[in-house]
Amino acid sequence: MTASTLLYFLGVSMALTIAPGPDNIFVMAQGITRGRKQAIVTALGMCSGVSVHTTAAAFGISALFYSSVLAFNIVKYAGAAYLLYLACMTMKERSSVRLAADDDRPLSALFKRGFIMNVLNPKVALFFLAFLPQFVSPAAGSVPLQMLLLGLIFMLQAVVIFCVIGYFSGGIGGYLLARPRIARSFDWLTAGVFASLGIRLALAER
Repeated sequence: MTASTLLYFLGVSMALTIAPGPDNIFVMAQGITRGRKQAIVTALGMCSGVSVHTTAAAFGISALFYSSVLAFNIVKYAGAAYLLYLACMTMKERSSVRLAADDDRPLSALFKRGFIMNVLNPKVALFFLAFLPQFVSPAAGSVPLQMLLLGLIFMLQAVVIFCVIGYFSGGIGGYLLARPRIARSFDWLTAGVFASLGIRLALAER
C-alpha cells in the first residue's frame, strides 16, 4: 500500500471520528459524569472493539450481517437491550457525578462496557465492511492483511481522539462537582444518553 493511500485513509478516518456522533457523545458523557480516567478507559474499551469488527470484515464474517436479516437483528436487539439496561442501572445507582478518585467502579468494568457496546453494534460491522475495502488494492498484496492494517490505523487514531475528548470533558465534570444542584441532573443525562443510543440502535436498519 502506498504512503499516499494510508495518509488519505488516516485523514478520512479522523474526520469520521471527530464528526459528532453517538460514540463522541457517550465518551463526553462519561468524562463529565465519571471523570477523565473513567472516560479514557471507556474510550479504550470502545476502540478495542474495532479490532473485532476489522477482523470480521477482513475475513468476510461481517458479510453475514449484510446478507442475513436474522443475524443483524439478533445482534442489534442484544446491543439495544444492553444499552437500555445501562440506562436503568444509572438511575438505580444515582449520584453518577463524582470525583474520579471517589469512583469505586473497577476500571475493568468500564473497559468491558465500552467494548461490549462497540461489538454489539452491527452498524459498526457493516461500516467497516463497506469502508475498508475502498482503500484496498489487490495488487498491493494480501487483502485481509491490508484490511487489518487499515483497521489498526483507524483504531489508533480513534484512541487518540476519544482520549482527548474524555480528558477535556473530565475537566467539565470537575467544574460541575462544585455545583451539586447541577451535578444531580447529570444522572438523567447519563441515563438519557444510554437510552437514546439503545433506541437508536433498535430502530437502525441495515
